[in-house]
Amino acid sequence: MTNKFIYLLAFCSGFSIMGIELLGGRILAPYFGSSIHIWGSIITVFMLSLSFGYLLGGKLSTHSVSLKHYGIIFIIGGFAILPIVYFAQPLMEIIFVNIEDSRYGSLLSSIALFFIPTVFLGMLSPYSVRLLTTHQDHSGNVAGNLYFISTLGSALGTIITSFYLVLYFDVNTIVLSFSGLLIILGATAAVAAHKFTFLKQHQQTIIDK
Repeated sequence: MTNKFIYLLAFCSGFSIMGIELLGGRILAPYFGSSIHIWGSIITVFMLSLSFGYLLGGKLSTHSVSLKHYGIIFIIGGFAILPIVYFAQPLMEIIFVNIEDSRYGSLLSSIALFFIPTVFLGMLSPYSVRLLTTHQDHSGNVAGNLYFISTLGSALGTIITSFYLVLYFDVNTIVLSFSGLLIILGATAAVAAHKFTFLKQHQQTIIDK
């Protein structure tokens, strides 16, 4: 049951990452347009932030890995998305006024808005692998299954956001939904970890008696 839950969390994180990346173009467009170098800025920032997230998540997973800590990363990532909703417009106004070249303006805006939350979301993949791996010989299979689920989530996040969500909701509502989803999933993971620890301790107490 725990493994299925972790796969669900990985799916939702992939869904959210690509949904937010896709919305990045819509967020930056009013100030910097929607030309290819705008998307180049967005994709570059997401790739860089994910790479740092993978690195940090891998290192973190070597120390006291737990479902509770996994949930906390989700919660932090969810809250880190919120500045996109509340500070994007004034931030981009400042950058737009002070940087004439839209290439560098869009790059700086992408860094300011998306770098930190995507780093936290990137930490989830290697941490998920560590949680799911119970035997070293199975690590390759676990990683393959996890990246399949996560990438499938990313694909669905891309098409559902672009084909449907943007037609019925404004950008801020969608971003808030992603934030809320991540926070709820993280809190659920933390609560589940607490219950699992309690049950394990209770079972051990019965055995000791």
